[in-house]
Order: sequence, then structure tokens, then C-alpha cells
Amino acid sequence: MPKMKTHKGASKRFKVTGSGKFKRNHAYTSHILEHKSPKQKRNLRKSALASENDAKRISRMLPYA
Repeated sequence: MPKMKTHKGASKRFKVTGSGKFKRNHAYTSHILEHKSPKQKRNLRKSALASENDAKRISRMLPYA
């Protein structure tokens, strides 16, 4: 059986926490920022956890995570 390949796009976007959950960054942070409030931009800086349904898909893309 050959080695499984890691999905490189997913490996750049997700990190695994100590408990095995997947950490992600928020979307909507790249452009058109002058229309967004400072509070919204500040909260988008923080990382978030991927949902449980997405975690199943992410773990398939990151077999060695």
C-alpha cells in the first residue's frame, strides 16, 4: 500500500489542536476592509475551530495530522 498524500491546500489552512480539533482562520479579511467596522475586523483576526462536520472532511485530507 503506498503512502497517502497530504492535501497541500488543507495543510496550509488548518492546524490541529492538542485535543485533535482543527483550527482555522476567518474569511473576509483580505480586501474591502474600509467598509467593515473596526470591531468586525478585530474579531476576524482571531482563529476559530472548524465545525464537526467539516472536521471529518479535513481529517481525510490530512491523514497524518
